[in-house]
Amino acid sequence: MQTQYFTSTRGGENLSITFKDAILNPSASYGGLYTLEKLPKFSNEEIKAFAKLNYEELTHTIFDALGLNIPKELLCKALSLYQNFDDKSTPAPMYPMTPYLSVQKLYCGPTRAFKDMALQPFGLLFSAFLQNNKNAQNYLVLVATSGDTGPATLQSFANQPNIKVVCIYPKGGTSDVQRLQMTTINANNIAVFGINGDFDDAQTLLKNLLKDSHFNATLKSKNIALSAANSVNFGRIAFQIIYHIYASLQVYKSEKVHTIVPSGNFGNALGAFYAKLMGFPIERIWIASNANNILTEFINTGVYDISNKSLKKTYSPAMDILKSSNIERMLFALFNSHRTRELMESLEQSGRYALNKEELMWVQSYFGATNCDDNFCLETIKKYAKQGFIIDPHTACGIKAYATIQTKHPNAKCVLCSTAEWTKFAPTLAKALDLGDLSDKEALQTLAQNYKIQIPKQINALFNQKEIHNKVINKEELMDNILQWL
Repeated sequence: MQTQYFTSTRGGENLSITFKDAILNPSASYGGLYTLEKLPKFSNEEIKAFAKLNYEELTHTIFDALGLNIPKELLCKALSLYQNFDDKSTPAPMYPMTPYLSVQKLYCGPTRAFKDMALQPFGLLFSAFLQNNKNAQNYLVLVATSGDTGPATLQSFANQPNIKVVCIYPKGGTSDVQRLQMTTINANNIAVFGINGDFDDAQTLLKNLLKDSHFNATLKSKNIALSAANSVNFGRIAFQIIYHIYASLQVYKSEKVHTIVPSGNFGNALGAFYAKLMGFPIERIWIASNANNILTEFINTGVYDISNKSLKKTYSPAMDILKSSNIERMLFALFNSHRTRELMESLEQSGRYALNKEELMWVQSYFGATNCDDNFCLETIKKYAKQGFIIDPHTACGIKAYATIQTKHPNAKCVLCSTAEWTKFAPTLAKALDLGDLSDKEALQTLAQNYKIQIPKQINALFNQKEIHNKVINKEELMDNILQWL
């Protein structure tokens, strides 16, 4: 395939840009997101051949077909970071929980969450693109996190030359382990701020800074360019496409598989959507939500309405999100830039938008959706622990989708994306397993002892490290704090 060009989801006068440029400068026209202009569609014969490839070979093949134009040696170097994951043969191993349900372990990297799957190679690519850029300059990378993106970004970019990183997280909106993974990291190029607000506030702050003319002009005067490590950056999405393709090929025999994705910001689900568009054997993508069920409402009704909603804190905090950024890329792929801009501007102005009947049918041909409350989450953790499976709260939410699929499609093959290791949410597991209200450290130790499971050394080490980044600020103070730190 020839070089792939990226365009704004909302149209505009921007010239089409390359993958490299979309990574380094992710702000698109009219406040949109950069996305693929076109996708390849593979034949059944090609897909059968892909099934024989290992994970690294598959990545090279798909990226070549997508026209991303990443130098082969550079991509090899980026993918070699997967050798530091738990299983050297694959970074995303599969294991069966039932005859019809395979779980894909996406948390085998250094921070024990699925964000490592993209951010480990992404960080290396970003740094290499920066060093090879003719207009060499320093970069400020912003990241907003609900708990997992932050640690993975900081781990990937720590001490990288010519790059500074600012990470913001909602105070009280992450687990203690997630917070410690951010606040204890010791690198001169990193600043971490807690904010008084929720993840939607943090993500809105990031998007506003990316397009703030005063902020950008001030950075430019310091020879600093601005980028982001959230899934608004397509560099994240590219690597997330691969593990959905890999999973579908591992499980597929004669019927397509249902892919279940615990989802908040929709980036993970978007990767599965692109895989399905390219022809891989995915029957439907199921969105698993918690009590913040905006995505379930949207997929089931066609109405995205947050005008009267407030964010609820749940036991699955990575999905405590109401503004799901990557829905926009899905809308662009199905409808076009004009309609996408119309819908997104309605959301920004009134807090809601609605699809017409035909558009909703089109979305539902790709997606299904379920949601569950915290009680279901706790009961599911307990049920599967008795069977020898220790799962985190987000994976537990995905079980609700599996039950729904089996009701509608008995014996259908399913893949559930397990997005985080149990160690990130040990107090919730302790509560589910009737071990009491324990601190993170107490819960980790008790669960490890009672269920004969190991705690990764990097998680254990967090409790002996000093918290360096302990500043908490109000939302309106962020820009000044960043500029002061710089």
